[in-house]
Amino acid sequence: MSAPAEAAALKRTPLFSLHRELGAKLIDFGGWEMPVQYSGILEEHRAVRERAGLFDVSHMGELEVRGPGAAAALQRLTPNDVSRLSDGRCHYSAFLTDQGTFVDDLLVYRRSGEDFLLVVNASNRPKDFAWARSRIGGTAEVTDVSDAWALLALQGPLAGSILARAAGEDPTDLAYYAFRTMKVEGFPALVSRTGYTGEDGFELYLAPEAAEPVMRALLDLGRSEGLLPCGLGARDTLRLEAKMALYGNDIDDTVTPWEADLGWIVKMEKGDFIGRDALAEQKAAGVSRKLAGFEMVDRGIARHGYPAAAPHGAGIVTSGTHSPTLKKPIGLALLPVADTAVGTEFETDIRGRAARARVAPTPFYKRKKEAP
Repeated sequence: MSAPAEAAALKRTPLFSLHRELGAKLIDFGGWEMPVQYSGILEEHRAVRERAGLFDVSHMGELEVRGPGAAAALQRLTPNDVSRLSDGRCHYSAFLTDQGTFVDDLLVYRRSGEDFLLVVNASNRPKDFAWARSRIGGTAEVTDVSDAWALLALQGPLAGSILARAAGEDPTDLAYYAFRTMKVEGFPALVSRTGYTGEDGFELYLAPEAAEPVMRALLDLGRSEGLLPCGLGARDTLRLEAKMALYGNDIDDTVTPWEADLGWIVKMEKGDFIGRDALAEQKAAGVSRKLAGFEMVDRGIARHGYPAAAPHGAGIVTSGTHSPTLKKPIGLALLPVADTAVGTEFETDIRGRAARARVAPTPFYKRKKEAP
């Protein structure tokens, strides 16, 4: 009898040694050994909401689409309108199946009309690359350049002032979902005003060898202002409060943008794209279910995969946690459309116990805009 195959080694980002030095608790996250927390999820969550937090998200995948036909190819491959992007701007979009469901959600960065950078979910990187390569066609080429990038996310109300000291220039003139190249601690970085926390902030795309010196410098510069290194635990509670979808939980290849309440990324008027016919058909017929936010009425936290029994039929919880900001359990659930009005109650099963939940307005948290 042959020996059992050894488990595949977990992948590590260029910051792995620094995470260990900082005392991070490391977990297997989609095949990556990543920090789930350092000082604690609640403390890290509060740091981002009140001051600033720094995340290693170098596990994310990056694909380049280049060539004379790059823009036209991405118009076919994604539902958002790439023609509306100017150089130095990015937007949220997706790859969709022919049935209009999610292959993945992603960011599209336009560096020029013939040069785009796509940022995809880490676990979907091989699938996304194969999917795009098989459909790109024309005079465009897609390349997986993930190994050429490290990625830091500096998030929170003090992120701009901390980054300005590291960069020697003020990044806060960037509009939301705009980006440019600047030097951070002397290292070239693509800096975008984006994030996954519901706070103001920036994401820094760096060469792998620049990641550790830049992260160390940012932590040193921000220490007096309460900047903390943050793990994936706080990233999840922050994104859920802001109602930002997580692939594999809230969206996947069984869910369409209409159902996920992400119809704003679908520009039907732009012309043909993969999944358009199915989305047009579903929109004409009307969706039968939709993603809605909820808060618990009874004690307990309803988590991903828990069943939901609503007045007009069955649903399912897609995400759930205790909100550190609101100090109560919240979540997202796919429910019959007739049961998605704010205030509608439904039941979920928490480890064999029926618990009531109530549909709530979303996003659960929305940051206060600075006075002009």
